Amino acid sequence: MTADFSPEKVDVVVVGAGPAGMSAATRAAGAGLSVVLLDEQDAVGGQIYRAIGRADTRRKEILGADYAAGSPIAEAFARSGARHVANASVWQVTRERSVHYLKDGKVGSFEAKRIILASGALERPFPIPGWTLPGVLTAGAAQILLKSAGEVPAAAPVLAGCGPLLYLLGWQYVRAGVPIRALVDTTRHEDRWRAKRHLFSALRAWPFLSKGLQLIRTLRAAGVPMYEGADDLRIEGKTASDGVQRASALTFSTASGAHRVEADVILLHQGVVPNTQFTHALRAAHRWDDAQLCFTPQTDQWGELDVPGIFVAGDGAGIGGAQAAFEQGALAALAVASQLGALDVAVRDREAASYRAALARVMRIRPFLDSLYRPRDVNRIPADSTIVCRCEEVTAGDLRGFVALGCVGPNQAKSFGRCGMGPCQGRMCGLTVTEVIADARKVSPAEVGYYRIRPPIKPLTLGELAGE
Repeated sequence: MTADFSPEKVDVVVVGAGPAGMSAATRAAGAGLSVVLLDEQDAVGGQIYRAIGRADTRRKEILGADYAAGSPIAEAFARSGARHVANASVWQVTRERSVHYLKDGKVGSFEAKRIILASGALERPFPIPGWTLPGVLTAGAAQILLKSAGEVPAAAPVLAGCGPLLYLLGWQYVRAGVPIRALVDTTRHEDRWRAKRHLFSALRAWPFLSKGLQLIRTLRAAGVPMYEGADDLRIEGKTASDGVQRASALTFSTASGAHRVEADVILLHQGVVPNTQFTHALRAAHRWDDAQLCFTPQTDQWGELDVPGIFVAGDGAGIGGAQAAFEQGALAALAVASQLGALDVAVRDREAASYRAALARVMRIRPFLDSLYRPRDVNRIPADSTIVCRCEEVTAGDLRGFVALGCVGPNQAKSFGRCGMGPCQGRMCGLTVTEVIADARKVSPAEVGYYRIRPPIKPLTLGELAGE
């Protein structure tokens, strides 16, 4: 007698349990479809609503109303009847709509009639001198520690870069009683001038503007030193008694002169970009988005890729935020339910109208934010001595040397110097590699392209793979 190792068949597999994934799974299950939601974490929430199910009143108070808004979304999902597979690391999604995952050291797979990818966003690389030193984290990583475990830095941190998350984390730290050494913003006068073109649309999204102003007022009231228009950011290191060099200070310049702020913890951030590992591995069509300075997958109005039956919802399709992700997840689910015969087209379109209207409202602020917090070229395309690929310790100068030898894109850079072949598989260096090569060749990032992503998307051993 032989065992049956054939994949389990379901109507819909959703990958990622953030606002888009929960929304998609809940609506698809509501249409009577069999739905499986796979996620790496032990509970739903994604990055934005991480650990929302076990957050107490105090943590919700510290993190704010936008975080607490995840509770009803998670509760609706719990009631939906959709199946949740937690602690599942998806390592392959195929064009034939099979999904392979690793859980508790064992691999498993599903065959789905439709797939909705809700893989969210990654923080944009911020390759400045010293960014690889111990004591340097991203603001997003620090916020994850705060959300998941209530952990905060033992020493007063410096927050540096640009983007709403920088101010949000500072605001949350103030509410948690964490002293902040300084907030160093790279946004300059010309960025504000550029953003004014979108001010009318932004004013129609006044609640978002009001929230941003409240964050700044709170930080100023707490006495946090704030610097604007920061340039030439560098992190100094100091060798500790154990012989390890660690971050010790951030140096930078503003219109008022040179500055040096001593700190053992430095949190960097310059926005987020779509996590396109799955869509690139599927060989789906992508485009270079010059407003958000990243690659985004090309989809139709429902989020379907040019790979039939596979959809993308949320920040993985372009940065829009948690509220936009929720609406996009529901729209993808409506399209899937209609395609599978579980929902009449007229009902689909009638219900979709309200989601589209809500999506349009929350996206009004986006052009303003994209213009105001557009990362500067010097902070995305570093000098020769700065490490770009942390895994393989490849510098920007190495990449420019590869171009001089005939390297035309990221995939050739792998052959020249193993760039992008480390454990992170290009997640932390991909966009930087593209932009450094494009700058060296004097062509657009669209012409240079991105890494050719191959499975496994997430690491697994040969023994684990053989277990399937």
